[in-house]
Amino acid sequence: MKNNELKTKGELREESLFDKTVGRRSFLQYAGAGAAGIALVAAGCKKDRGYENPSMNGGATLDFKDDIGVLNYAYALEQLEAAFYIQVANSNTQFTGSNAAAKKAYFQDIQFHEIAHREFFKAALTTSAIGSLQVDFSSIDFTSEASVLSAAMAFEDLGVAAYNGAGSRLKNATYLLLAGKIVSVEARHAAYVRDLVSNGTFADLNSLTALGANNAGGLDAALTPDKVLAIAGKYVKTKINVINL
Repeated sequence: MKNNELKTKGELREESLFDKTVGRRSFLQYAGAGAAGIALVAAGCKKDRGYENPSMNGGATLDFKDDIGVLNYAYALEQLEAAFYIQVANSNTQFTGSNAAAKKAYFQDIQFHEIAHREFFKAALTTSAIGSLQVDFSSIDFTSEASVLSAAMAFEDLGVAAYNGAGSRLKNATYLLLAGKIVSVEARHAAYVRDLVSNGTFADLNSLTALGANNAGGLDAALTPDKVLAIAGKYVKTKINVINL
């Protein structure tokens, strides 16, 4: 698909998802994801119409020779995050404390951000998109607040580092702008989750030095795609092939 065509479709979807208010019910209809569809995506067994099933073609290939590869990389990460939050929202996690209801509401609501991000990349990439990844959350106890919060913090911190580390690879200014809009949302998620785990740590960069943060310079985490995928691989069954990195 030509870049100018991708840009046009991306801009159209950006307007519809980011510049307008989308209610929960309207968004689910817009994204084509009813309750049954969401459950299938979370389980990693939904085959997207018009996309190859990764389990049938030897995995997903991320080719970083151009912007398409970077967008597919972001799409892969958003698939993982969306699947996680969908599963939390549909699990009986035992949240505790006086703000237990707020915690539950956060996880129920945040899934729609991640679904929006996932569907945005899928629509923008069209036939250039990789297929649906199969996830593995067996290491996460979705009934445990501590386990869910720990996993959410890890996903959000990694997501921010991933966008920051891949931004320099984007050649198209429109794509870079979109990535900046999305990573700022991911950073809001990360800050909130960190504060739930340990009150007052929402801006703690010292704990993120392993992900490339620089506290003295006031710079957030940034990791190259190979390092991000190595960490995320724990939660992905689908083999991800990387070329031209």
